Amino acid sequence: MRATAEPIEGSRVRLSVEVDAGEVDRALDETVRKLTRQTRVPGFRPGKVPRRVLEARMGGPMALRGEALREALPDFYARAVADAAVDPIAPPEIDITAGEESGALSFDAVVQVRPIVAIPGYAGLQVTVPTAMVTDEDVDSQLDRLREQEGELLAVDRPAIDKDNVTINIHGTAPNGEEVLAADDLLYEVGSGSIVAELDAQLRGAKVGDVLAFDASTAGAQQQQGSPATVAIRVLVKQVQEKRLPELTDAWAADSSEFPTVIELRADLRDRLQRVKLLQTQFALRENGLAALVDLVEDDEVPEVLVDSELRERLHDLGHRLEEQQLTFEQLLAATGRSADELVAELRGEAARSVKADLALRALASAEGIEVSDEELVAEIASISERMNVDPEVVRRQLDHEGRTAAVRSERRKTKALAWLIDHVELVDSEGNPVSRDDLRVDQGEETPDTGAETTEGTE
Repeated sequence: MRATAEPIEGSRVRLSVEVDAGEVDRALDETVRKLTRQTRVPGFRPGKVPRRVLEARMGGPMALRGEALREALPDFYARAVADAAVDPIAPPEIDITAGEESGALSFDAVVQVRPIVAIPGYAGLQVTVPTAMVTDEDVDSQLDRLREQEGELLAVDRPAIDKDNVTINIHGTAPNGEEVLAADDLLYEVGSGSIVAELDAQLRGAKVGDVLAFDASTAGAQQQQGSPATVAIRVLVKQVQEKRLPELTDAWAADSSEFPTVIELRADLRDRLQRVKLLQTQFALRENGLAALVDLVEDDEVPEVLVDSELRERLHDLGHRLEEQQLTFEQLLAATGRSADELVAELRGEAARSVKADLALRALASAEGIEVSDEELVAEIASISERMNVDPEVVRRQLDHEGRTAAVRSERRKTKALAWLIDHVELVDSEGNPVSRDDLRVDQGEETPDTGAETTEGTE
């Protein structure tokens, strides 16, 4: 079989394929064997139906050949795609140009391929990353968190301020007179915003014995489904307590940590915070760098067929996750307050962004001549086999059989492109000052510490 590829307009390729008569005959023989096993003809055992009988039942030799071509064309096309190194993203339009009746087969297959998008200015991208510097204030904050775990609540005879703990009776009444909020002797931290936003403003400056009456909106609070938009709130302040932290002494450090002095405890906290901040900055570099590259891709360069395919995968994955949690789409929509159209639109936006990232990294790899050697492919397959606990040769044969070896190579190529991007973008902090990559290196031999600090960064 021979295949040649010719680019045509609209990110499409015309594959011209020629299949020798011998290959066509073998495909025809295979179809005959298959049909003889499947066809039931009186007087003949399954698998023993003569070819001439099959031809007669199907309408003649041409009908049998047509069935054989229909069965064989997908395989011929798949082989042609691999031989011509074409990357199709949609089903082909196939036109048989010769050989429908006899002899060698020729056909053209017009197929949409993954485009190489433009990424103008990628070599001069500038990426903002958070500072990896640990300040004294950062260390003080961590020390305070440790001390707060041993803090003592003491009653005070003064107006309440933020961080105070107040004991209150709180009741909320809907316009129809129904009580929708009721709690007595509730311990509440002023400034936490955990009930209704208006409550904190009312409690600041309040004293024991004060009765507070005000209207509050339930939007954005812990609102029950079907609750009214506003409620009349009445609060009785019964006690004001401040949290007094233990003194920052060596004795406290020795009792509360593995370090005998505050100086040593501070040094350990600084080291842990430094490593956490470095990892957060490295993650931000990866995410922000890729986002900057993606922003170079114009929307009209992204084929809808790719976005549709990615969206279907995301919906499929979401369905599996909900099934594992024994939830339905309807329950998810009710819990999140979104309509089905809103959810699909959100997932479609994520799908489009993912497709853009894929195309941008492929374009970068092409622009910089980034390739994956056979040795690197072997190493990647070995890594896959290790995760699957399967022999590498078995994995390689399966990938080759399913036509996914090229996809593994492509994914590795994109990984190398992302590494190139991270190594070449210009780094600045939030104030526009240059950031050195030497300041972002983490000792890979050490584990990331758990400082107890909450972050907004994720990992992938």
